[in-house]
Amino acid sequence: MVTSSSGPPPVTLGIDVGGTKMLGLALDADGTVVGQAVRASSHPGPSAAGHPAAAHALVALMAELASELQVGLEGADLGPASSLGIGMPGLVDDTGRLRLAPNLPAGDDLDVAQMVQRRVGMPVVADNDATCAAVAEWVLGAAVGRRHALMVTLGTGIGGGIVCDGRVMRGAQGFAGEIGHMVVDPSGPRCTCGKRGCWERFASGSGLARLAREAAHAGRLGAVVHMAGDDPDAVRGEHVTAAAAGGDEEAQAVLDELGWWIAVGLSNLALVLDPEVIVMGGGMVPVMPLFLDAVRAGFTEMLEGADRRPEIPIVAAVMGEQAGAVGAALVARDDDRYAAGLGHRRGAGI
Repeated sequence: MVTSSSGPPPVTLGIDVGGTKMLGLALDADGTVVGQAVRASSHPGPSAAGHPAAAHALVALMAELASELQVGLEGADLGPASSLGIGMPGLVDDTGRLRLAPNLPAGDDLDVAQMVQRRVGMPVVADNDATCAAVAEWVLGAAVGRRHALMVTLGTGIGGGIVCDGRVMRGAQGFAGEIGHMVVDPSGPRCTCGKRGCWERFASGSGLARLAREAAHAGRLGAVVHMAGDDPDAVRGEHVTAAAAGGDEEAQAVLDELGWWIAVGLSNLALVLDPEVIVMGGGMVPVMPLFLDAVRAGFTEMLEGADRRPEIPIVAAVMGEQAGAVGAALVARDDDRYAAGLGHRRGAGI
């Protein structure tokens, strides 16, 4: 059972803000999902990105999801919910302000927690989406019972969440876990953040697509290129994983390279954090069996003293696409195990 020092709230809401959709969940005191709502995320054109209208549309969509969840709870005699948590990609500080979000069209420096709170009339907390996913896996998933855990989310980019000594680590400003933007090759390709050689340019879903296109232009991946309409520039990660699942050795070689790049980052993180377990989640979980062996082999090879320290298991997440929203609902609870460092978590101003 999930508890807090002041007693568990009856129900909390969690929203996971993704690039293509928003998922909202209602979570009871035992960690059971008792309500769900989904909305497609809108994508304004480049000229609208960062415009106030885009920010207001994002906030309105969150409020709409929360309202739908509340109606469902009241209809089932489970409501009203006590608070709302929001997980978002990018730099979310400890006041709930979204400071930087390269992959969201709504712009930067948005006081998301307060903007949504004014609309929904309940305490709202905002946190990084990967940190929320880490909380879900730690409390209810693959890292249950661990005091030190690292969560790595692999999707279009890479996010991270850290549990250290039985608490979520957020750092001085709330920005801890932005591991996708560790530089692993200073002369590497340009990242959406503006730097060169970020880890996620090599080890994410978009990184897989880039590695595959490079291989295609080098004359490899004939079957994959054919799947992409005989256009090397049209090759996507899905083409590679489909071909590898069918036994294509060249496609598997690209996935092994992806696994090696993932291991580069994981081994460095393990040297700093010394986790008991590394949980890999995100949108790439369904295809993870195709490259997980390569990740583990590369990790063991690169980790200092791997033969002198206890094994650090690298496992797939078990919460699936609900992890971010479940974690956001947990973070919304007034419990320092999950929300330590979030100064706005009690909903000041309500």
